[in-house]
Amino acid sequence: MSADKSKATTQSHFKVGFGDFDLVRRQEDVHDYLEGTTLETLAVTAQPKLKGHHLTRPVVPSISVGTTFEINKVDEYMQCLSEGYIYGRLGNHSTESAAHAINLLEGGAGALMFSSGMAAITTTLLGMLQAGDHAIFPDPVYAGTYTIAKNTLPKYGIEVTQVEACNVEAYRKAIKPNTKVLYGETPTNPRLQVLDLDAFVQVAKTIPGCITMVDSTFASPTLQRTLQHGVDIVLHSCTKYIGGHSDVTAGVMCSSNPDLAFNIGEFQKQMGSILSPFDAFLVLRGIRTMPLRMEKHSKNAMKIAQFLEQHPKVSHVYYPGLPSHPQHEVAKKQMKDYGGMVVFEMAGGIEASKRFVESLKLILLAVSLGCTESLIEHAATMTHGPYLMSDQERRDGGISDGLIRFSVGIEDADDLIKDLTQALEKA
Repeated sequence: MSADKSKATTQSHFKVGFGDFDLVRRQEDVHDYLEGTTLETLAVTAQPKLKGHHLTRPVVPSISVGTTFEINKVDEYMQCLSEGYIYGRLGNHSTESAAHAINLLEGGAGALMFSSGMAAITTTLLGMLQAGDHAIFPDPVYAGTYTIAKNTLPKYGIEVTQVEACNVEAYRKAIKPNTKVLYGETPTNPRLQVLDLDAFVQVAKTIPGCITMVDSTFASPTLQRTLQHGVDIVLHSCTKYIGGHSDVTAGVMCSSNPDLAFNIGEFQKQMGSILSPFDAFLVLRGIRTMPLRMEKHSKNAMKIAQFLEQHPKVSHVYYPGLPSHPQHEVAKKQMKDYGGMVVFEMAGGIEASKRFVESLKLILLAVSLGCTESLIEHAATMTHGPYLMSDQERRDGGISDGLIRFSVGIEDADDLIKDLTQALEKA
């Protein structure tokens, strides 16, 4: 597995401005990190300096609720744009504190916080694509992403092709002269396929001007440093593992390219999809414990995956940490650990699946994932159900009627196994 050490940095910096103005906005951390500082330490401590001179600073960054900021002189307006704040929608200390922390974890050139994971995905896609462009998406993919690829982008004259998820050769074969974006997801939702990020980037390099975008929500920044493999843009739904407590809806885009971060940032200002200060405060709170939570999520998930793989009522288990997983070696190469998502198929099909999930007592039947409590769902009738996909579309994406998606929480693993055992007996 990959090492957890990173080259320490104390700044997030990317261009900001309007029109012909070329400014560089820098977020300098309050810490002078030593070389080799680990991701665990960065997650707990990352905090940008407050603007202006202060004799003291809060240990927890304050919530910046002001929507507008007083300027001393008219001629200082442009300086305030790059070194301070002028209007809450354009930036504030709370959202930039969360963005700064995630940027340090990802090792990017700049990060932007959004009002949801889908806001991050849609704003980034629409900011990078225009009529006549072509984008390639995986199948299966997160339900919200599937919807925008199938229904929304074509309305704007953007051509979309879907290929087998994580099949790098399928991406290569789908390339057209107008291909602008290769979109990936790893591990995938809901089947936990693993995309070889190095091979994915190599395919994109054969296309002049092509941008790689990867949704890394299931891995989190502490288990997979996506940008370090050469990916241009990494996306996360912070609602999931980054926030981690089922109490905040948020998203983030982080880029290794300062020009991309700038362009998407300008488009975000026009779209108005910035995260609120209070929600940014909750995201930063989640970041502080994310390394600890991800360790426990992964440990629990491995134990449960091993249990399910031996159960007679389970026909197949998908978990990147199992040697039986088709991309297990890829996951070992690019992930620190294998995460908290376990997906499995019930041998009895849809009826057995329904009886199973409705018989659980401790584990909650609910959509979403990545929180402290365990959540479970039946994909074919819930997140990837008939309101979104036809039976054929589900079959094309490998989503069977018996597929169960289990977000393993940080409870005691043996308690979770007891609950699974009694529900499987009723299935």
